[in-house]
Amino acid sequence: MNALVSIHNFIFDQVERAGDWLLPLFARFTFAATLWIYYWNSGLTKLGDGIFGLFSPSIGAYSQIFPKQLEAVGYDASQLSVFHWVVVIAGTYAEFILPALIVVGLATRLAALGMIGFVIMQSLTDIYGHGATDIKTLGAWFDRLSDGVIMDQRLFWVFTLTFIVVKGAGFLSIDALLRRRTATAPA
Repeated sequence: MNALVSIHNFIFDQVERAGDWLLPLFARFTFAATLWIYYWNSGLTKLGDGIFGLFSPSIGAYSQIFPKQLEAVGYDASQLSVFHWVVVIAGTYAEFILPALIVVGLATRLAALGMIGFVIMQSLTDIYGHGATDIKTLGAWFDRLSDGVIMDQRLFWVFTLTFIVVKGAGFLSIDALLRRRTATAPA
């Protein structure tokens, strides 16, 4: 029996060591494969026309982020405050910058932490701003269905991002390259 336990421990010690560099890379791959283009396209819908669209968000940006406030001003975004503009611009840039940082593995833990905040705000906006309270969209934990967009799917998103926050970007990342260069640099 001791031999069997020893073999088990040896094999899974190797698996655990491999997981230390493989799992962070796989978490970033999972994010890239499932959410990078999602957020990129969402960010594109928020840009205004032309090169100055980077600083002049579309009406769709305001309707996605501040639906009730935009409706209250008759869908005239010029009546919203500078605060609204700053939040929309920050949210739009975040949809481009944070996912890109995660995918290339630069400032990955901070970017993943920022994305967790983004997903939470996105979910709250969907629930309170857009009224996404039907059970099919909202979902519920510990029920027999796993297809709720907000409670079920976004829990997986946040778990993947939390894994990146805790474990970092992994061996194949700009963070790791910078860490190796710093460790080998003369003091």
